[in-house]
Amino acid sequence: MHVVATAGHVDHGKSTLVHRLTGTDPDRWAEEKARGMTIDLGFGAATLPSGRRVAFVDVPGHVRFIKNMLAGVGAVDACLFVVAATEGWKPQSEEHLRILSLLGLRHGVVALTKVGLCDDDLRELARLDVAEHVRGTFLEDAPIVDVDVPAGVGVEELRAALDTLCAAMPTAADRGRPRLWVDRVFAARGSGTVVTGTLAGGALAVDDDLVLVPAEHAVRVRALQNHHDRVDVLAPGARVAVNLTGVAHTEVARGDALVRGTQWHRARTVDASLTVLDALGHDVSRRGAHVAYLGSGEVPVRLRVLGGSAIPAGSSGFVRMHLPWALPLLPGDRFVLRESGRRETIGGGEILDVDPRVAASRARPDRSVDRIVAERGWVEVDELERLTAEHREPSVGRWVVDPGLLDRMRDALRTRVVAAGPLGLDTVELDERERAALTTIPDVVVAAGRATVGVPIDPLADHPFVAALDASPFAPPPADGVDRAELRELVRRGTVVVRDGIHFSAGAVDRAGAIVARLLLDRPDGVTVAEIRDALACTRKYALPLVALLDDRGMTRRRGDLRIGGPRLPDPV
Repeated sequence: MHVVATAGHVDHGKSTLVHRLTGTDPDRWAEEKARGMTIDLGFGAATLPSGRRVAFVDVPGHVRFIKNMLAGVGAVDACLFVVAATEGWKPQSEEHLRILSLLGLRHGVVALTKVGLCDDDLRELARLDVAEHVRGTFLEDAPIVDVDVPAGVGVEELRAALDTLCAAMPTAADRGRPRLWVDRVFAARGSGTVVTGTLAGGALAVDDDLVLVPAEHAVRVRALQNHHDRVDVLAPGARVAVNLTGVAHTEVARGDALVRGTQWHRARTVDASLTVLDALGHDVSRRGAHVAYLGSGEVPVRLRVLGGSAIPAGSSGFVRMHLPWALPLLPGDRFVLRESGRRETIGGGEILDVDPRVAASRARPDRSVDRIVAERGWVEVDELERLTAEHREPSVGRWVVDPGLLDRMRDALRTRVVAAGPLGLDTVELDERERAALTTIPDVVVAAGRATVGVPIDPLADHPFVAALDASPFAPPPADGVDRAELRELVRRGTVVVRDGIHFSAGAVDRAGAIVARLLLDRPDGVTVAEIRDALACTRKYALPLVALLDDRGMTRRRGDLRIGGPRLPDPV
């Protein structure tokens, strides 16, 4: 399904066309019917001759309701641009065309309405007038279809033109990142809160857990509808009504966004391109009451021009916009900028950076992912995808790293490893990023918590101090003369065990446990420390720390003055 928005001057027949094409009256309010004028958004759907489905968002044409018009065109694929042959091109026709161009629309059909009220000459003049005004715009090559709904003229031709249009447009991409800008919210009897919008970026399914931004309400999808049909799953590119649990309808407003919370960065400051309209008549600077139309919402923003103090009419530049609340935005999102004091459309553009890090005086934004990485140095893969919607394979660990920065870190780490000597660099001294980078240095080997250069040879293998401890297990020599770093590493590995300042080999403790186990075969009620000392043929100086080690390891347990077998007592020898 594709979504098409109407556009054009007030009273040129937009709602009448939608009603005839869909069978649904898009004017929902009594005030709209009483005044004969669309005030708010209306919706409908139709099946085209090929069987394709198309949804319509009918927007108001009157200048007083321009913000409602903007709320309806932010997520559409194409437009049905309506011009009455009896009146021709009008000011609101021009403004709607400018807005659609600023929002990046590239597809459309022009309906020349009320042709039954014109003679052939007036009709031809109206067609020429429309062709002149759309020259150089995305509607330049769009078909112009003569229509008169009351007279039954051109309706089928318009259906066929819309069918051809939809066939030529690409379908909405499914990136697995759904986002629904809310353009309507209401309470349905027996169901609760319902929001509507045009789904983009990914599919939604019943029972999905989502978040409403900016209020950060955690919600769940209770039910889904697509033009009154209940569905379990809905693909992007469709109009959707979402029945939500977890939030009251009074807590939701047009301009809110429904997303999966962990997938989206919440932007409060954005850098963007801005194209200023030719007809504006003055420069754009930070002065003014600026309002940005993002998604389906109207957001007051503080504006700063980047790289200068102003952008002249008819020119393009870069701006930084500060938002009063956080929104789930991405590079590539389009916006329209208006000045509320003068009630004029200034221009529009594209979001380039949703989390700018460079000072405004130096910022030169673009949509480059490499720029984002270079400005941050290290970016986690998931965070980079939230900032850019692009997945990159990690350079190191879970990070994407600026290549120059990574090379410099590798060089510095290798220097430290070489300086550490044959024992190598203790990786405990490094932070998480440095440890990750260390593993990518070709000639550095990390083993047993130490980093060395070259072939991994364990400098502590067959250490003479360990051999001396094993040679005299229960009367071990002191550690005098042993390198302190090597001794700490032997203890860290568990090769040497220290208790009360006395060093034993790990094998000595195991042998002591087996000897005590043999004693307990004859004395199951327990043995004394003196009996253990005699069995080990050592002095009390060594027997006490050995018994304490046996207790610590669960080989023995203390019962008064005796030691009995513990849960980890080894087999006797």
